[in-house]
Amino acid sequence: MTSPPNSTPSTTKQAAFIFVFITVVLDMVALGVTVPVLPKLIIQFKGGDIPAAAVVAGVFATVWAAMQFVFAPLIGAASDRFGRRPIILLSNFGLGLDYIFMALAPTLPWLFVGRVISGVTAASYPTASAYISDVTPPEQRAGKFGMLGAAFGIGFVLGPAIGATLGKIDLRLPFWFAAALSLANAAYGYFILPESLQHKNRAKINWSKANPVGALKLLRSHPELFTMSIAIMLMALAHEVLPNMFIMYADYRYHWAIDTAGYALVVVGICSGIVQGGLVSPFVKRFGERACMYAGLLFGFAGFAILGAANSGVVFMLGIPFIALWGLSGPAMQSLMSCRVQANEQGQLQGAIGSIRGITGMVGPIIMTGTFAQTAGSRAMIEAPGAVYYLAAALVIVTLLLVWRVARTQATLAIEQ
Repeated sequence: MTSPPNSTPSTTKQAAFIFVFITVVLDMVALGVTVPVLPKLIIQFKGGDIPAAAVVAGVFATVWAAMQFVFAPLIGAASDRFGRRPIILLSNFGLGLDYIFMALAPTLPWLFVGRVISGVTAASYPTASAYISDVTPPEQRAGKFGMLGAAFGIGFVLGPAIGATLGKIDLRLPFWFAAALSLANAAYGYFILPESLQHKNRAKINWSKANPVGALKLLRSHPELFTMSIAIMLMALAHEVLPNMFIMYADYRYHWAIDTAGYALVVVGICSGIVQGGLVSPFVKRFGERACMYAGLLFGFAGFAILGAANSGVVFMLGIPFIALWGLSGPAMQSLMSCRVQANEQGQLQGAIGSIRGITGMVGPIIMTGTFAQTAGSRAMIEAPGAVYYLAAALVIVTLLLVWRVARTQATLAIEQ
């Protein structure tokens, strides 16, 4: 079978973007179907003790992120050397096999091993981001990164709904579905997905950079790039409260069943898809990337404050649109960063960003689940379960103050020059 073409001429760049968009959607659906059931499976293994299960879930997420931290730079460098297409295909194939492994896991330790493998193989998003940088002019990247975020939203509209439905039949069934979807995605990509990185823009693997420490050095190459990386770290740390606490928090505080929680995640996905797929690009065109970033951070602060204060499930859901509008900030940040590196460094940049998210993924789940464990349940120091969302709100407002100060510094330098 002849593989897809090795380059993407300007007349086919939009088609190439559609291909990678569909690939990410399918990947996120596969991930999304496990979101409602994995916490429930951990609770089942822990005999129904929700605070104790939250701590275990935090450890699971930390180890997953540690694998991302270690392997994301190597994967990013490999995509700069060998192209984006083979990395995306290997990721999907590896995830498919891992979902089978998790579906068969007989005990909590074996389920843990499955999460370790998933952390190594889950590399489609950073590579897809580098793919977008390859085929998109700088002035259009924020909108395209927003569309990539919308792929997440679509995946989390379909995935949790499917997972919640299948999970009511059997908690293992969603993992089998995810495995089939990931393997089908790998086959789809093999026959359809074209390569985006031209041979002239490929770089040899620099082993001094193909590791977490070396990759992070790239972020120090430009003052604004370095500061934006710190901002992304704080944003990612705040975001950890959502995947790690949404299901368990709703179970504890509002007594939501698995299907209710799954359908709530559908609402999250719809809102996120609308914002990132439909609002980012026109907002950037009208007000610019920095204004888009500021607005998103303000909405994020408001959203987390509402989630923390909500005394009912209805009020909790009112905070979801604000959390979705927080999504205005991420694509704008990513676009600003991508413009600070060369074409043959886009994979390294995405790998470095992956390492940042890996760092926050290692400490974030422990911080968030630990905060919840200390503020909820019979062993709590104080009964204040909403504290975990107030912590996220504080991180977002610190991020806003940081990027605002950087923007003022950059403006001052521009005037002086």
